[in-house]
Amino acid sequence: MHHNTPPPGVLLSAERGWHVFPLVPGDKRPAVRSWESRATTEPDRLTRCWSADAYNLGIATGPSRLVVVDLDVPKGDHDRPPAGTPRRVADGADMLGLLAEEHGERYPSDTYTVRTGSGGFHLYFTAPFGTELRNSAGKLGWKIDTRACGGFVVGAGSNVDGRSYEVVRESAPAPLPGWLAKLLLPPSMPPQGPSDVSLFVSGGLDRYLTAAIEGEAQRVARAFAGNRNNALYQASVALGQLVAGGELAAGGVTARLVSEAVGKGLHEAEARRTVASGLRAGARKPRTVARRAA
Repeated sequence: MHHNTPPPGVLLSAERGWHVFPLVPGDKRPAVRSWESRATTEPDRLTRCWSADAYNLGIATGPSRLVVVDLDVPKGDHDRPPAGTPRRVADGADMLGLLAEEHGERYPSDTYTVRTGSGGFHLYFTAPFGTELRNSAGKLGWKIDTRACGGFVVGAGSNVDGRSYEVVRESAPAPLPGWLAKLLLPPSMPPQGPSDVSLFVSGGLDRYLTAAIEGEAQRVARAFAGNRNNALYQASVALGQLVAGGELAAGGVTARLVSEAVGKGLHEAEARRTVASGLRAGARKPRTVARRAA
């Protein structure tokens, strides 16, 4: 029988109030079933557990009231960011920086941080009260995952495939920034639809105009993190040409595009500024729709 002493990170994590459980030695897999319910902060239980083997450290993020932002690195030359991503984005940390810039926020580096075995980073934050955030994969952008309720992370001091997890910023986890929490919230209801505000100058639902509006709204909806504001601007320019040509009402176009942008996480004030700028640019090249005589 082994008589191992728990690594310092195990008991230190428990002292922080983080619920800990063992991972397979040298691996990321849980060494026990029902790991979330068995995760504990009790030093005696942890000491007995780690006396059996040199386990890695697992931290159950849900009961620990943590949200961990996992910034990964590419897995090879084939693993590249989506088309249109700025060239300076090489990994998850760069993508988070771009996302912060897009939202007019600072990069959230002032928190407990662990360098992972792959060379990425885990940013630890305390979970917001009254909100249950779940795990996410790519929701914030390329190479950015999160671990919250229902998830776990490999803790500092662990070793996976010969590579260690190390603390690079030893401080208490900061509260999850509000702008990140908003992006991670599940949608409570669909964005307000175009029927709430008249989009058309005339009463008829012209097929071409309908397709144009929906196409530009989808451009915004499908934009990836880091390109959403640009997509919103381009959509505004395109529809702004039709507004200037008298085909669409500016108020309706603004309401539709702002609703779509806010649904994707942009701030309303920022979205309105972008749409207004795009409409002004589009007005320089008015466009009309040719119609056949009845």
